[in-house]
Amino acid sequence: MFNFIPLLGAQSSTSASQSLLELDGGVKVLVDVGWDEYFTVSKLKALERHIPSLSIILLTHATTSHLGAFAHCCKNFALFTQIPIYATTPVISLGRTLLQDIYSSTPLASTVIPKENLAESSYASGSAQVDPSIQFLLQPPTTEEIAHYFSLIHPLKYSQPHEPLPSAFSPPLNGLKITAYNAGHTLGGTIWHLQHGMESIVHAVDWNQVRENVLGGAAWLDASAGGAEVIEQLRKPTALVCSSRGAEKISLTGGRKRRDDLLLDTIRATVAKGGTVLIPTDTSARVLELAYLLEHAWRKEHSSSGSDSPFKSTKLYLASKNVGATMRYARSMLEWMDENIAKELEADEATATTKKQHKRTDSKQPGGRDSQPGGKASGPFDFKHLKLLERRIQVDKITSAKSPRVILASDASLEWGFSKEVLRKIAADPMNLIILTESYGTRGNVASEEASLASLLWWWYQERRDGVALEAGADGQNLEQVHTGGREMQIKSAEQVALEGKELLTYQQYLATQRRLLNQMPIGNTAITETAADAIDETSSTSSSSSEESDPERQGKALNTSAAVANLNRNKAGLNKDTLGVNVLLRQPGVYDYDVRGKKGRDQMFPFVSKRRRADDFGELIRPDDYLRAEERDDVDGHDMRDGGPSKDNKLGQKRKWGGTGSQGEKGEPGSRITNKRRQHDSNMTDQRGMSNGEYLTNGHVDPELDELSDASDSAGDDVPSGPSKLVVETHLVEAHLKIAYVDFAGLHDQRSLSMLIPLIQPRKLILVGGTVGETEYLASECRQKLISTSSGTAEGTQNNIFTPTNGQMVNASVDTNAWTVKLSNALVKRLRWQNVRGLGVVTLMGHLAATAVDEQQPADSMSQKRQKLIKGNAEESKLDEKSIEKTQHVAPVLDVLPPSMAAATRSIAQPLHVGDLRLADLRKILQSAGHTAEFRGEGTLLIDGLVAVRKTATGRLEVEGGGLGLPDYPARSLEGSFYAVKRKIYDGLAVIAGG
Repeated sequence: MFNFIPLLGAQSSTSASQSLLELDGGVKVLVDVGWDEYFTVSKLKALERHIPSLSIILLTHATTSHLGAFAHCCKNFALFTQIPIYATTPVISLGRTLLQDIYSSTPLASTVIPKENLAESSYASGSAQVDPSIQFLLQPPTTEEIAHYFSLIHPLKYSQPHEPLPSAFSPPLNGLKITAYNAGHTLGGTIWHLQHGMESIVHAVDWNQVRENVLGGAAWLDASAGGAEVIEQLRKPTALVCSSRGAEKISLTGGRKRRDDLLLDTIRATVAKGGTVLIPTDTSARVLELAYLLEHAWRKEHSSSGSDSPFKSTKLYLASKNVGATMRYARSMLEWMDENIAKELEADEATATTKKQHKRTDSKQPGGRDSQPGGKASGPFDFKHLKLLERRIQVDKITSAKSPRVILASDASLEWGFSKEVLRKIAADPMNLIILTESYGTRGNVASEEASLASLLWWWYQERRDGVALEAGADGQNLEQVHTGGREMQIKSAEQVALEGKELLTYQQYLATQRRLLNQMPIGNTAITETAADAIDETSSTSSSSSEESDPERQGKALNTSAAVANLNRNKAGLNKDTLGVNVLLRQPGVYDYDVRGKKGRDQMFPFVSKRRRADDFGELIRPDDYLRAEERDDVDGHDMRDGGPSKDNKLGQKRKWGGTGSQGEKGEPGSRITNKRRQHDSNMTDQRGMSNGEYLTNGHVDPELDELSDASDSAGDDVPSGPSKLVVETHLVEAHLKIAYVDFAGLHDQRSLSMLIPLIQPRKLILVGGTVGETEYLASECRQKLISTSSGTAEGTQNNIFTPTNGQMVNASVDTNAWTVKLSNALVKRLRWQNVRGLGVVTLMGHLAATAVDEQQPADSMSQKRQKLIKGNAEESKLDEKSIEKTQHVAPVLDVLPPSMAAATRSIAQPLHVGDLRLADLRKILQSAGHTAEFRGEGTLLIDGLVAVRKTATGRLEVEGGGLGLPDYPARSLEGSFYAVKRKIYDGLAVIAGG
């Protein structure tokens, strides 16, 4: 069984992606927790309803459309962090920097509390109605919390099957296997393959088949087969979930090189006139491709001494609040990028080694200098010309200057980040230019208030009401730049303001209502029967070990225990000595004595927290995070986030341990030495990278324009209240006189890729999501024609196998197979002879099927046995439980060895069967290695030794023919040897099985 439910992104103008896959046995897999640029919490209601029944979660891309709501779900949905989550390492690292950038850039990500929830809390408390114009904000996750949430994700590598662990409240996964494949589009982007019983599901949303400068193409095609076939693991799945975005887009003639030249020519035409170019982009995914291209273009222009390129006098900037961490992670994940990046790095290291050997000779020569100080290699992301900006005051500084410059800024939607601020500063000058790097389709009505600023500019670009300016490119072709003609655009700025007076009281009433609802909510539909002291003591013994070291058999009990403790923490009246018992020595500060006279049970002993160590048959379990290099660790502000964040011992106002030091120790103390070593390590890493948050280097020298701002406080224009707050939106009308250009850098599949690959994949069921209504309908009609021509099915059958669901609509895409389960007898299993065909075991058997009484004992597993012991209340119930697990006899189909009388009759009927698919190109290599001459003659014909011809028909059948017996140069003996040698090699490449 396979049911598919798109929660967001199906036939919709939004780019967010959320998909729910329901498999046999109640297994539910959530793919992506995307959000749009408006961060509307109401769009997560469908997801919230399914969280208590989810088994695992898979993440595909490190973009807002695929994991923008991840931190919000972890913080505000109670059970979300208890679900196993899987993603590749780049998605984890870059996703962390993305969400940290979002929450530090805009208060919209904190999400506005729905007005109906505030109205209910006000009605319950009997207070006055809430002013509907006030937008109360939830508390956003901190940087440390976001880092902790991403540390819970299990990292995976490409092409390695993995059997995931289910959540504590999920049914067994029954052998579910997940495999990640490269999807292109973003670094670490994933095409997921799920194998569950007879179901083989491929989930491919937002992929790119074309190789780029930094990213390799999607892993659809088999390189060993010459790129003409889809790899075996992704071929002919029972269901393919594919995005339809870009189905109507025509690919650019000239490919990647033409796209890159078009962007550089457009920039060159503007900066040559002294204008400023703004390129809005994301903060963690496509920004790597743009930054790499521009940096290497600037390097090339500066290295050529004879040219007078305008790039030499143009400054290049990348503005984003967390871009430094993004580039640091990118430098440590070069193995995930295209193979050309590794070759470039090796060439740079070889050049640096050569320069280091001749450094002394070059330094003695007059005027001798090295392009890289110390002979260090300049890696692909060790920027010489691209300067990183992470502060608002730095962005204001560069936008106030009049010299030509190119600014990459987040975000591409122009709804948050520095891109919106830069646009407001440069919009009035007709010499400036904004380059859109992706098409926004028909995302909403541009006249409505919900339309993004990028959608409005895209509409102006397509409308071209005020004319088009044509600029000559380097190849002589015209470059189109659309005039805005002084139109007014509304730029909204969102600010976070602290609550005061009645507003703060209303917010407190809302929190009280939510706590009361949580206290009344049953956990897992079971009542918590443990006493408060037992609950707290149980969590005391288990809290010492990490979540990874917790016993899976006790996860359900721990869930109820944590809920009980949470209820006790919310109810201050319950935290007294009578409730806590002897645990008051651990739970309440300042209590060092407890009267045990007259107490019973555990209250007579001092509480002891036992730290258990997990081990299995192979030894003690280790944590791989403990063996990471320094640049691979999840550091936030110098603290290792693997253990949940910085230590609380050194917080202000807390006592230090005996012999310990504070965060700023004196000279000679251990804490000071650690801090100094940390600072020395950071400075060394800064020297290797050539930059840090406070220094901006150009060819090894500090940029004087930004050096004076290195010590500027972040508080300038970035003051954010830490307590309860509300959202205040101000609208500014700005006249736009700048020009608009468009260069497609989205890195998504287009019409050609979709029409070529889907017929090669040959899915039995096709589900189209992730596109507008027009794109989905167009791709569905194209696929119906393509799949009919490549398959033997009818038009009606193909039409029924292509689904175009809407958000919330369930699609039954189960595989149509007739499969029965039979038992094999031990005698028959011993006679099986397996053969290996492309990694698969193949065997044929012939037996006698009969209904046989089978004795099966159904013992309860350890989990159910413990559960039964808790339920047993008296002797009668225990007797019933013992009867329920006794041996039972039932009739089942069993396949046994044929009787001798039947075996003799069937042996003459059984014919040998050849299993496998031998390609002529592989056969040619095999025969050539055996000393034969083999060459292709015509289409689909292989000639061996000039005597034997091998043909392969359209149905896959191999035909072997021999001729030329009368030729004097080739006697019959030679012909006979070649003929049987060819047949022998063909048989060696196939599995010959016979049922006897």
